[in-house]
Amino acid sequence: MRIIYFDIDSLRADHLGCYGYKRNTSPNIDSIAREGVRFENCYVSDSPCLPSRSAMFTGKFGIHSGVVGHGGTAADPYIVGATRGFNKFWTDNNKREHLGFVELLKEAGFYTVSVSPFAERHASWWFYAGFREMFNTGKRGDDIAKEISACAIPWLRQNATKDNWFLHINVWDPHVPYRTPKDEKIDLGETPQQAKWLTKELLKKHRESFGPHSARETTGFGSREEKERYIKKYPETPRSIDSLNDFYKLIDLYDQGIRYADTYFGEILKILKENKILDDTAVIITSDHGENIGELNVYADHLTADYITCRTPFILKWPGLKTKKVDFSFHYQVDAGATILELLGIEVPISWDGKSFSKSLLKNKPEEREFLVVSSCAWTCQRSVIFKDWIMIKTYHEGLKDFPEIMLFNTKKDPHEINDLACKNPKIVKKCLQLLDNWHKEMMDSSDIKTDPMDTVIKEGGPWHTRSFAQKYAKRLTETGRQEHAKKILTWLKEGKYWQ
Repeated sequence: MRIIYFDIDSLRADHLGCYGYKRNTSPNIDSIAREGVRFENCYVSDSPCLPSRSAMFTGKFGIHSGVVGHGGTAADPYIVGATRGFNKFWTDNNKREHLGFVELLKEAGFYTVSVSPFAERHASWWFYAGFREMFNTGKRGDDIAKEISACAIPWLRQNATKDNWFLHINVWDPHVPYRTPKDEKIDLGETPQQAKWLTKELLKKHRESFGPHSARETTGFGSREEKERYIKKYPETPRSIDSLNDFYKLIDLYDQGIRYADTYFGEILKILKENKILDDTAVIITSDHGENIGELNVYADHLTADYITCRTPFILKWPGLKTKKVDFSFHYQVDAGATILELLGIEVPISWDGKSFSKSLLKNKPEEREFLVVSSCAWTCQRSVIFKDWIMIKTYHEGLKDFPEIMLFNTKKDPHEINDLACKNPKIVKKCLQLLDNWHKEMMDSSDIKTDPMDTVIKEGGPWHTRSFAQKYAKRLTETGRQEHAKKILTWLKEGKYWQ
């Protein structure tokens, strides 16, 4: 068995052709979706980048692994403890319980390879566990697909016809800052109507509000000088969204990043075809999270535990798998990891939160979780319940954003989360809160540490990306005529929610 894992950072599902987008952003990805299974409701348990990949590659939710943020104590896995061995993280009594996805593949005889700058970008050196070869392209996520492919393609040409390898290829082009080379851009045509959901009235409301990566602060908290340096280096990435035309330009830049990543994915497929092994190669396409492009007043970033950020594409082409082309069931991305292992005949550790749905795939019979709980702790502290057509978002720490404690959206009727229906649907809110409480109790009862890492984040001064910027951001809000919002942040500062 040969396996390609194509990992596209910040890729939202609804901007791919195979998920219904009316723009030609993903012809090569779409070709694999036609041959494989497209999962409509796959969600990361923890977002954004570091917590998400931690969950996928360890098989455990952040509340169990300890990784829920981008910095501070809760950005590293919990220490194994007394059972940690000399050159392995287990004893005879729990041999496999601390093994992650790639380690289990390696143990089963796969030659495992990663081409990714992820570990260096997030100082997550544990990510290399299980890989036999690791190519760090060296730009900490500023790499473009051509640079990633310059490492991946030579390895694949040399090893394509060998058996039992797993190749992880991680590209970053849809992630800001936008940097698709001008001479490699493709005419994608007009912005499709489905992406023109933002109205002038809603944009005006966003601009009057506040928060990191909101309409007037798309590049974050930096000083004027820092912003100027940023724009000089990445001239196409807008500093603010002043008009609907700016919004459409942002969409264009994002879509070009997707198309650029897809183009180089096509080069990978070409090699598999040349060697006549595409039909016999498993292909996995997914992302670490989606990307808000205006939703909840977040522009070109991934700060929340909402429908857009936590929903990811997941496409699986598996040799010999004959099943329906679309799966509408609720799945965590960690379930996908467990499923791949079980399809390979590899036993999934009982300590994993990921649960295989391989039997339902093989039988072509739906199998899903009743509800999902997704979390975010890098920019805000939120947990959300995804239940039927609803997502209820509970905010534990604002992260310098203008969020109420509870929000409720109908994802089917309102996928861009415009209309908060929490006040109009108290029974749904109550049901979701009960599901969240039950989930949290179950997670704590099954935790080795008995500590909720979200509590650690809050006690350390809030989400890593906002904890030391309250004073600075309040000053900017005052300077830009948003004094009422500045007062709100200064109140949070006095309450001890942020580092002084």
